[in-house]
Amino acid sequence: MSEEIATKDRVRVIDTVVLSDDWYVLRKVIFDFRRRDGVWQRQSRETYDRGNGATILLHNPREGKVLLTRQFRMPAFVNGHDGMLIETAAGLLDDASPEERIRAEAEEETGYRVEHVEKVFEAFMSPGAVTERVYFYLGEYDGSMRVSDGGGIADEGEEIEVLELPLQEAMAMIERGEIVDGKTIMLLQHLALRQAATRP
Repeated sequence: MSEEIATKDRVRVIDTVVLSDDWYVLRKVIFDFRRRDGVWQRQSRETYDRGNGATILLHNPREGKVLLTRQFRMPAFVNGHDGMLIETAAGLLDDASPEERIRAEAEEETGYRVEHVEKVFEAFMSPGAVTERVYFYLGEYDGSMRVSDGGGIADEGEEIEVLELPLQEAMAMIERGEIVDGKTIMLLQHLALRQAATRP
């Protein structure tokens, strides 16, 4: 708590300007920041507010498999990738709780209805520019939980392919550069480390 108060004492917001309010909100914030030597420095930063999100890695511990998705991502495409990213199921919270939202997203994207999910951590994925905080979950699945083909919501422009892979193959895909999505890498590595720690 003392660190939070100290940080707030080091920041004085001078002005906030909305640069864009289309899909999400882009703001320019002008502020004074007190450096460690006590000198106040005027700075400005742009912050992109798209809300907070949640993501989940569905895994079948008996078969050693995981469920991932593949869909087109324009920001990756314009940065030299083919845009077809392999990811864990994810979505923005909107007005739902992280746990409620991620159960709904998992069903929409993968077709599996998972009741029990485990929160493993939270993270800011791009804190230099994006305000989003992501809530990370694990959830177990098996064939009995499948209620649809998944694929996302077509009216929202989603066309999602569901991939069921051995965990070890997914880890190898990270090494080969076939999985490059940050949240997905974090959850796959978390699961692999957890399983390694519990082996006799």
